[in-house]
Amino acid sequence: MLRNSIKSHLMPKCHEVQSVCAYSSKLDAIREKLREGPGLSDFIPEDRPKNWEEYEGKLKRERGDSERLRLPPWLKTSIPTGSKFSALKDQLRNMKLSTVCEEARCPNIGECWSGGKNGTSTATIMLMGDTCTRGCMFCSVKTSRAPPPLDPDEPVNTAKAIHEWGVGYIVLTSVDRDDLPDGGSAHFAETVRQIKIQSKEILVECLVPDFRGNRDSVATIAASGLDVFAHNIETVERLTPFVRDKRAGYRQTLKVLATAKEINPDLITKSSIMLGLGETDQQVEQTMKDLKSAGVDCVTLGQYMQPTRRHLKVHEYVTPAKFKQWEEVGLCLGFLYTASGPLVRSSYRAGEFFIASLLRDRKADSL
Repeated sequence: MLRNSIKSHLMPKCHEVQSVCAYSSKLDAIREKLREGPGLSDFIPEDRPKNWEEYEGKLKRERGDSERLRLPPWLKTSIPTGSKFSALKDQLRNMKLSTVCEEARCPNIGECWSGGKNGTSTATIMLMGDTCTRGCMFCSVKTSRAPPPLDPDEPVNTAKAIHEWGVGYIVLTSVDRDDLPDGGSAHFAETVRQIKIQSKEILVECLVPDFRGNRDSVATIAASGLDVFAHNIETVERLTPFVRDKRAGYRQTLKVLATAKEINPDLITKSSIMLGLGETDQQVEQTMKDLKSAGVDCVTLGQYMQPTRRHLKVHEYVTPAKFKQWEEVGLCLGFLYTASGPLVRSSYRAGEFFIASLLRDRKADSL
């Protein structure tokens, strides 16, 4: 009896074991977040140089380097705050809408959601959920072979939210949905139609997946009533197999862009290139030429930034001066618009302003 009493006293009770396990799981989750998140150096303030030429930090990893490059000052942005930022975040949550701004950890989220210089808040809406069927090595969006089913109310809810914002230009994007027969193109197109019903004057840009190159799916989007068809080539051809999911292809991307233009010649087409992954100048220029040959009207170039420690490391931080050179190359190649800068992303406010002006001028000329 004494032995049983001692055993009962020493053995942890069931609820105590469960409590310890729960605590351990939470601790593991916190550790995982810390491993993925920024390092201490990212929070240490430093005197910002007056221009990039004064920066003495290392900008390029050499062969054999295992350490990550320290973020240069021209890529550091303020922590997003403000009433407009909070209000937009709450509205998106209430309507169960996802944004690529959050999922892809965009460095410009504070400026866009808070309204920027013109005071108008905007966000890039991510359709078809927040879980992608692909696993590109540069992207922090969640992945799964079997994402949740589509929300049938999403097209209408998205249109309502955008109408309430009162913006004149909106960007829609989506995860890849290889689990769906049409890749989700019909759902995407229905969202565009609902937006146009709610807000007839709004301009809609669709940053779409490749739909595995399926012509019918591309045609569904191209004929949906959108104004800008965007699909990103992401990187140069040599690096594509290492950067993008194996189901994505450099030539397939070019074909998708060319097909959209062929189906709807009035569309403005657009693509984006990330720099800093180990590409050469010759390869970047060739990529821009390939895009131009595919009928692409606008191109953006921005700095690749490693979203978590599990993703590809930055090979090089490209200087603002170098980005300026690529802008000039784009001009020489004949693109309608080239946005090139360290913090430039596919959905770039200045680019949206230019394209919106161009589209409205075209409509005015056609009257």
